[in-house]
Amino acid sequence: MQRYVSSPSFRWVFAGLGLLTAQGCAGPTVPSSVSSSGSTDVSVTITPAPGPSVPLTSDPPQASNSAMPTAATPPSEMAPVTPSHTGNSATQLTEEGSGPLSGDTSATLAESSDVLTTSTADSSGFASQTNSPDAGAAPPDPGNEGDGDFEVSAPYSTQPELTNLGSPKGRRFQFRMRLADSRFFDGQDPTLDPTKIVNSERSIVVYVPAKYVDGSPAPLLVIQDGPGDIDLVENAIDNLTHSTDTTRRLPAFVAIAVQNGGGGAQGSGRGLEYDTMSDRYARSIDEEGLEAVASEPAIRDAYPNLSFTTDPSGRAALGCSSGGAAALTMGWFRPDLFGRIITYSGTFVDQQNHAAPEAESYPEGAWGYHSNQRLIQNAPPKPLRIFLNVNENDLRSNDPESTLHNWVMANQRTAAALLEQGYHYRFVFGRGAGHCDGGVRRATLADALVWAWRGYQEPQR
Repeated sequence: MQRYVSSPSFRWVFAGLGLLTAQGCAGPTVPSSVSSSGSTDVSVTITPAPGPSVPLTSDPPQASNSAMPTAATPPSEMAPVTPSHTGNSATQLTEEGSGPLSGDTSATLAESSDVLTTSTADSSGFASQTNSPDAGAAPPDPGNEGDGDFEVSAPYSTQPELTNLGSPKGRRFQFRMRLADSRFFDGQDPTLDPTKIVNSERSIVVYVPAKYVDGSPAPLLVIQDGPGDIDLVENAIDNLTHSTDTTRRLPAFVAIAVQNGGGGAQGSGRGLEYDTMSDRYARSIDEEGLEAVASEPAIRDAYPNLSFTTDPSGRAALGCSSGGAAALTMGWFRPDLFGRIITYSGTFVDQQNHAAPEAESYPEGAWGYHSNQRLIQNAPPKPLRIFLNVNENDLRSNDPESTLHNWVMANQRTAAALLEQGYHYRFVFGRGAGHCDGGVRRATLADALVWAWRGYQEPQR
């Protein structure tokens, strides 16, 4: 039986910790149990947890090593949660981070060792605009459905929408870009370690769904560490753009999986791109990556009028580990470019190269989002929807705060900071699971996509 615990507080319940109680985090009112109708032979129990507290300096308890491999209940099928905040309107790698994601719950990455306009909402949660979505206005607030903190536990199974259900298929393309041609990451950065891998090319995989209408400004999802989870995303787009359930429907976004620059952690191409606290990576995608996709001959032949929306609410980023940190950084530093963020086991730790010029402004790297610098807490809320996941057995879960390298603590604190600032956020904690756990992703990614795209304004045709 799949247990799904829903509370804006469960992430702070760790026995034996020294705790500081967070403010404004009253537990929700929920029914004690509910049966799911979304998947066969799966029942869901939802129980409230005590009010939240934020761990400061004590170590989390020793997590079990139980294996994790079914689908978490979709937000539309969960018991209603009374939000504790008002949202604001305003997303297994190989060690090198370039291979397909696997279901190995014990895999680790290199970083583990290195340390707009008038609109009318419809029942789908989308809105139809009376003017172009690229006008730059903030989308209407879609409400708090699905926001908050949730817990999933074994057994995990793949959500049906992430499998091939026979829905109409789009077209997939693949091509390569030379790093030497890039204005942003040409492989010659002085912070790169010559003993670490730096790729000379990066692979780009593009999926254009059957529902996309050539000539319309396409929404998009950028997947880090390509090809990554593009197979799952492809199935989700196929199934959920054709869904008859208006509460579980996706827009026809183009999925773009971008291979990293190679290696992992400080001194690597991947680390430079993903762990650097700046808008450099976001700009490289916007100014070079999207242009390359639209001008690729095979894609241009199939879709001669392909274009991408410039509305940030129509642009999403997805990643795990440092790819998750990159996804958040894309939105944080350039909310005018990317407004929907999905992260799994995000590397919100001190992983930035200390020799990077950005270290002067952000000396603790992504750890600064939630702690010490408190970047999230100290900035006015940005127009972002942010999905976060971390798992019980994630990287360095027993490390003290002083290491600035505890993934569980980092993600918990990031979620608490988003809550404090009134963001639309969704935080999923995976019991018994490891870093970038394949079982957790396959059990939650369809839900994460549906939640992340809530409120999107589809352009009129």
